[in-house]
Amino acid sequence: MTTTLSTYFSKIGRKGGRKSRRKLSSSEAREMVKVREARKMYRKFHTQCFWSFDPAYLITSKDLDWVVQQLKRHGDRSAWEAGEKLCR
Repeated sequence: MTTTLSTYFSKIGRKGGRKSRRKLSSSEAREMVKVREARKMYRKFHTQCFWSFDPAYLITSKDLDWVVQQLKRHGDRSAWEAGEKLCR
């Protein structure tokens, strides 16, 4: 790799690193974690609790209460505990 190419890559790398950083409040970060966990639980317990829904459905923050309700209503003990964990 030539020095000019190396200099170019380091310049655009620094620029991208500065632009891609985002600031999240603690409440927004917690919400993102809950949505990520709800998506995992949707995939994990799909055949047990969400069998009549599209497997490719993308869970959003508006769906959190629904996911918890379905886990507790139709799931076994591990699904119920996962729903409780999402409530925290």
